[in-house]
Amino acid sequence: MTRETRSLPALAPGAVDTAFVIEGYDEVVPHDTVWEDHSHPFHELLWNERGATSAVVGARIWTITPALGLWMPAGTLHSGSAPAGTWFRASFFGFRTTSSISDVPVAVEITPLLRLLLERLGEPGLSDRSRAATEALVLDVLTPSPRELLVQVPTSPLLRPIAEAVRENPADQRSLADWAAALRVSARTITRAFSAETGTSFVRWVAAVRAQHAIDLLTRGRDVETVAEEVGYRSASAFGVAFRRTTGLTPGTFRPV
Repeated sequence: MTRETRSLPALAPGAVDTAFVIEGYDEVVPHDTVWEDHSHPFHELLWNERGATSAVVGARIWTITPALGLWMPAGTLHSGSAPAGTWFRASFFGFRTTSSISDVPVAVEITPLLRLLLERLGEPGLSDRSRAATEALVLDVLTPSPRELLVQVPTSPLLRPIAEAVRENPADQRSLADWAAALRVSARTITRAFSAETGTSFVRWVAAVRAQHAIDLLTRGRDVETVAEEVGYRSASAFGVAFRRTTGLTPGTFRPV
């Protein structure tokens, strides 16, 4: 399959003078697409009409979906990827005309109201008065979400083999005890390291990696039973419970309509 790599500049906040308050962009990518490290002079809200994409900042990887977007503050160096057929959207917020909702990237729930307002800004012939009123409403309802599809990838020599193995094969069934034996350290040592590097436990980290991989498969139209097996669960029901515990949503939320 053809893969496209795109290069964009790394620009500081406000480096380019932009008069707009909110400007929208959308695209259906025809090929698997990767965006190399770049940054924007304006704030950006990333969300999808169809499919799932990834955004990477340092060692943190967010999954972006139609239900959950990502706020990227101006000047934040990030990369991204999208599988072929993804319909992604981006709303750009002027650096000097709007305030960032966060100094760091944060998830944003794409509620029906927020979606409706953002879509209205793209309507042709929208009067200046209506645009200003709609932009004000967007800024009023735009808030960080307590839910996010985020994986913090550990990079220490101790945890790197675990991270690489699980991300390569989310169905890897090795337990904490198995990894401790393989790495010749105590399970407590791995537990402490995971907590320090990722802010979560080994079990929850594996569940998050599996959820991200599952979302990618689900948005490509794979059935729940197949996805459950591919990410390491013995049944669709067990997968559903773990998925809801991690994401707060059901697997069916991410399947194409």
